[in-house]
Amino acid sequence: QVQLVESGGGLVQAGGSLRLSCAASGGTFSASGMGWFRQAPGKEREFVAAINWSGSATSHTDSVKGRFAVSRDNAKNTVYLQMNSLKPEDTAVYYCAAASRRPLGTVFGDYAYWGQGTHVTVSA
Repeated sequence: QVQLVESGGGLVQAGGSLRLSCAASGGTFSASGMGWFRQAPGKEREFVAAINWSGSATSHTDSVKGRFAVSRDNAKNTVYLQMNSLKPEDTAVYYCAAASRRPLGTVFGDYAYWGQGTHVTVSA
């Protein structure tokens, strides 16, 4: 049973930074494409970033390009999301996802496992 545990969320002022972590256990983490999604109040869950099994390829949604960066450390079974220049519109619950059907999964249905989420609030 794969388990994903996110951490690193919190309250930050606009322009600030946070680094989210997602620790994976119970599966072959190093062979799995991973992703980050977010869900703001009253909105659907949306893709944020994805990384392939080796970390050699990444994808980011347009609204976070140049501000967010996904990375992974397979030795630690952990994937990260570095978030810089945060904006109030980045406020959401951020979810980690694992076992993508594609090298860089960008939709909800690409992933088999999900974490419980971590809250990020960006104040103006």
